[in-house]
This record gives sequence, C-alpha cells and structure tokens, in this order.
Amino acid sequence: MKPPSSSFYFSSYFLRKIRISYFLLILLPFIVLIIILYSEKFNCVFSQLDPRISSQQQNSISSNIKKNKKLPFAIGETKEGCNVFNGTWVWDEKRPLYEESECPYIQPQLTCQEHGRPDKNYQHWRWQPHDCSLPSFNATLILETLRGKRMLFVGDSLNRGQYVSMVCLVHRLIPENAKSMKTIGNFDVFTIKDYNATIEFYWAPFLLESNSDDAVKHRIEERVVRKGSINAHGKYWKGANIIVFNTYLWWMRGPHFNILQGSFDDEVKDIVEVSTEEAYGMAIKSMLRWVKRNMDSNKTRVFFTSMSPSHEKSIEWGGEPNKNCYNETKMIDDPNYWGSDSRKSIMQVIKQEFVKSKVPITFLNITQLSSYRKDAHTTIYKKQWNKLTQEQLANPFSYADCVHWCLPGLQDTWNELLFTKLFYP
Repeated sequence: MKPPSSSFYFSSYFLRKIRISYFLLILLPFIVLIIILYSEKFNCVFSQLDPRISSQQQNSISSNIKKNKKLPFAIGETKEGCNVFNGTWVWDEKRPLYEESECPYIQPQLTCQEHGRPDKNYQHWRWQPHDCSLPSFNATLILETLRGKRMLFVGDSLNRGQYVSMVCLVHRLIPENAKSMKTIGNFDVFTIKDYNATIEFYWAPFLLESNSDDAVKHRIEERVVRKGSINAHGKYWKGANIIVFNTYLWWMRGPHFNILQGSFDDEVKDIVEVSTEEAYGMAIKSMLRWVKRNMDSNKTRVFFTSMSPSHEKSIEWGGEPNKNCYNETKMIDDPNYWGSDSRKSIMQVIKQEFVKSKVPITFLNITQLSSYRKDAHTTIYKKQWNKLTQEQLANPFSYADCVHWCLPGLQDTWNELLFTKLFYP
C-alpha cells in the first residue's frame, strides 16, 4: 500500500489547527468573562500564595477587595473622604435620646441622676464630624435588621455600658410582654420575642481565658491571662451575626503582664512576664484568627471598639494636682488633648495587627472623641459596692469613678457611630 503523501499530512495538520483556533475563539470570551467576574477573588488567592508579593501590595489588594465589596447590612455609604471619628461636640437641646428613668436596664453603677448628680448638661452633647453628619439613629431599622439574628458585645464593663446603651435605644419600640433581660453565667441576654432576636453581652475582659473571668467575682489584683485560649470563650460567640469586641482597661497594670503558658489546672503553673504591649498584641492576634475561622464575612459583621479613656489626672488638662474628674461639668476644649491613661503604644499595637490582617473588621475609634468628655463620668454618683469610710466621704476625689460613663450620655454616641458604620460603612 502506498503511504500517504506529505500533502495529506499538511492538510490534516492545517485542518486540526483551524479546529483548535475556532474552539479557542469560542472559548476566549468565556475566559475573559470569568476573569472579570472573579478577578478580586483571584487577587486574594494569589496574594496569599505568592511570597514575592510585598506586605504593602497585599494590604493594597485587601483594601481594594473591602472597598469594592458590599458589606452585609449596609444600605448606603458615608460621604466620601469623611472621617466620622474626627469632629467636635455640639450642644443639642433634643438630647438625650432617652431618659434615665425610662430605661430599667441601666445598672445602678451608671444611673447618675438616681444617685444624686445635680447637673444634666453631660446628656445634651452631640458628636458632629467635621466633613459630614451622622445619620440619625433609627431603632426601627436596628430591630428589623436583627430579625432572627443575634447581636453580641464581648469585653469588659465598658463594653457592657455600650451594650446597655444599645438596649435603652431600642427597647421603647418593643411591647413590655415581648422583651426580657436575663443573666446566665457570663451572658446578659436581652430577648426581643416578636423579632426572634437577641442583643447580648458576654463578659471576657481580656478576650482570652484569665483568672478574672467570673462575671461577678473578678476583682483580682494579680491578673493572669492564658496564652492561645480564645476558644475558651469563643465557643460561646459562634452564631452571632454582629459582634462588637473591646479589650483594654484590664491590661493596664503597668509595663508588664503575666502570661500563663500551660493550663490553669496545672499543679505547677508556667507563668512568664512580658511587656503589656506584647501581651495585648497576643490577644488581638487571637481575636483576628478567631474571626477569620468562625465568622462568614458574606453574612456577618465584626467591630472592635478602641480604648475608652479615663480622666484620673486633672493636671493633664490644666486642673489642680492630685485631682481627677470629680466635679467636672465641662469638657476639654483642646482638640489635641490625649491623656496618659490612653496608652498610645497600645493604639500602635492595634494599628499594626489590623494593617497586617485581611480579616474584614470595622474599627470604632472612639478614643479621641471620648477624651474630651471629662464631664461625662459617673464619679461619685453611682451605687458603691463597698461601704465608704469617713475618710473617703470627706474626700470625694478619693473614690470618684473616672472610668465608667453615665447613661444616657457618651456611650449613646458610641452606638450612633456603630449604627453609622453598620449601615453606612
């Protein structure tokens, strides 16, 4: 049999080339479409896999992903270029947003009017950003958003204050027989029956497991935190749709902090002393890892509230030595004021960890705007846990609480900012 000629091979090869080219021509538009639709996801994957991409480039990619992606619960956007945390306090006769006597959920440690505070000016200030205005707090929108959902505040007593403020802001719209408040272990749970929703607070002052985790008996002088133990508490946070974290005050015990490397059940405990900044950074890293593993960024939102300032040293705002926030009824008018109780090195730790992370978390920077409010603390107008001595009674400065805030008051503004970032990020 005569073998096929070279012209036959050429013809077959040419036909095959035509068929392949035609197939690629049909396939090419689909490839382009897929690249366009999924380019952001590809960028995210490539930025994680390619070690040659710099951290700056990765942060840029991450920022672009967050910028172009519509966040859960968002219904609009704030004015471009507006930093809602940069502004000034303005007097507002329409405030407060509720009356102290109208909200039965405020703890007696925060009911300043009930405990004899003579002035109410601290209730009438409204936060006004320089380049835009905050949207009005809409309790109906909050409740509708929470249908079938769970909002959770996690942290210390300052976060509990913000939680109570949120409950006070929405509870008037709910019939008496359709709402309830219960305390179960580390949880305070406000249930909204008709909405099948809850607003909750979970006591975890360090976020990690510690020897101060008892929600009632936690006044321990020598504080110890267990390394890598966020799941001890985190297992109770799963299923939340909106989480608001905070942790700061309980870390402030000086330049060093005790970290437990084993278990609290160990007979001989392995405790090491590290800088407070290192210990705090460990907690922030653990929180970010937990969020990444347990929160669906397509369905849930996570917030972190920055440090709440205290006003223990009046000399820092031009007052007398050895005095504090007691009897202060006016705010600080220096726009650059920053007290020593708000440790800048801790803010730097937060910044470093958040910049490195790709976890979608919204930072509520309430520190500067709260620093002006030396007038808004509970001072002596609160329930006292222990009977005061005659020496204390003779010197109110000695037992004034310059850490916590009266309600209604400053922490309602924190929730207005939370509302803004939740719906208008």
